[in-house]
Amino acid sequence: MRPSKSLTGLKQSFNAELCTSSSGSIRRWLLVNKEMPAQSESETPSLFTMEELRKLKSNFETGGVENVKSLIEKKVTEMDNTELNVALTGISGSGKSTLINTMRGLRSMDKGAAKVGTKETTMEPTGYPHPSLPNVCYWDLPGIGSLQLPAGKYLSKMNFKKYDFFIIVSDCRFRESDAKLAKEIKRLGKNFYFVRSKIDNDLRSMKLDLGKINEEKELDTIRNDCVKGLERAGIPYPKVFLISSFEEDQFDFSLLQKVLEFDLSNVKKHIFVLALPNTNMENVRKKNEMLKKYIWMLATLSGALGAVPVPGFSLACDIGIMVGAIVHFRKCMGLDEASLQRLANRSGKPVEKLNAVVQPLLLGEITPNVILRVGWGAAVVTVSAMELALDFIPVIGSIFGAGSSFVMTYKILSDALKDLTENAKRVVKVAFESA
Repeated sequence: MRPSKSLTGLKQSFNAELCTSSSGSIRRWLLVNKEMPAQSESETPSLFTMEELRKLKSNFETGGVENVKSLIEKKVTEMDNTELNVALTGISGSGKSTLINTMRGLRSMDKGAAKVGTKETTMEPTGYPHPSLPNVCYWDLPGIGSLQLPAGKYLSKMNFKKYDFFIIVSDCRFRESDAKLAKEIKRLGKNFYFVRSKIDNDLRSMKLDLGKINEEKELDTIRNDCVKGLERAGIPYPKVFLISSFEEDQFDFSLLQKVLEFDLSNVKKHIFVLALPNTNMENVRKKNEMLKKYIWMLATLSGALGAVPVPGFSLACDIGIMVGAIVHFRKCMGLDEASLQRLANRSGKPVEKLNAVVQPLLLGEITPNVILRVGWGAAVVTVSAMELALDFIPVIGSIFGAGSSFVMTYKILSDALKDLTENAKRVVKVAFESA
């Protein structure tokens, strides 16, 4: 069976994925200069490995959309079930809890926030799931000093294998315990990132004590102290970040997020990006590009279901796919009620002010009627009516069904994502505009 012309967009999507899936390791050296190049749309990382992409392309060209259905279903299932576990470790009071909250878009008063304080409250790892994407979890590990264990036994007790990477958090001078922990994590083959927290407090104290200071020089001194300590522990080219969890637009906070994203691959990169808080336009843009790569997979499944010669079956499945996808997009874009309230708490703006700039159509319950009422409703009804009629005609109905279902689902979800993205941008602008 040859793929229909109406599925040309699907083939183009495969080719685009192939062009963007190569590793970006050649850019790693830029980390030395504390810079990361911005990703253009064409550079957005693939959700598939090269082997998966070649198999998809080959199956589609030889057998059409039906031949790739199982492969796409497997990838969608993988995306729904993959977990990302991030471990934060360091001494008590170093700022782990505050950083965990900040990376999840929370403040300490929000429901589910990590408790902030200087007293070690647990001797076991404590997990804090992302409020909208529970498969993303940040783990607060008790400081190594609080358990009085050697680094090797400490990581064993903390079940290090479950974590995708470690963030070592330190809030003052570089310690010997930091070096031992970094060395052990490296020995076990895990990525780690060294975060020097509370930099805003350090600079404020220096200014109170010394008056005028050279901030750049002081920051370089702090960074070099951490780098040299890690190098003495046998860590070449250590990744050190100076941050304030309360001033995310300052120092190295945005760089930390970019590097974490950069070092992850395929599906885990995808869910990490979708879990980023909506604190700036760049995060909204990244989410939009990631979700675009999800749309063509859902449209492909819709196209495959459209080829099933059962009257009305395709239409029902298309609507189900679209409803589920739009609800998911809305959560990822931070436009559900709970997300808007958290953003209001974070920005200090009334939630009513954020709600005022959001177009209401996609905010409430997403039902089949909502999808039919949106601006592209007339086109949906036309295609669906034609599809229902052709369902009774053998062969022709199946060929048209695959094409029309793909086109309809792709168009509606693309337009819905565009609308949600514009809403998210307006919300971010209002939330973080100057008072």
